[in-house]
Amino acid sequence: MRIFIGEADKHGMQPLYMALVELFRKEKVAGATVLRGLSGYGAKSHLHTAHLLRLSQDLPIVIEVVDTSENIERVLPLIDPMVKEGLITMEKVQVIRYAPKKNG
Repeated sequence: MRIFIGEADKHGMQPLYMALVELFRKEKVAGATVLRGLSGYGAKSHLHTAHLLRLSQDLPIVIEVVDTSENIERVLPLIDPMVKEGLITMEKVQVIRYAPKKNG
């Protein structure tokens, strides 16, 4: 699953991307990564950019979530009320490897 939001989006007093990652961890979702975009625009066509002459405080954020479709479907009802503006997509992927780094 991919969740496209803005860096300035909030859930209560907390950045939305942090609230979502904490939710995924609490719900034992296999993995989540937050990616900060350099430039982008969404449904309103308002350009958000990290260009030095026009420093944006609302850069694009993409949260990549990896788990089984059943587990993602289970947490989706918890995500929906949190993401008031943005885009949520689902993609099928083929996982080649999923393992923690070995200590040693």
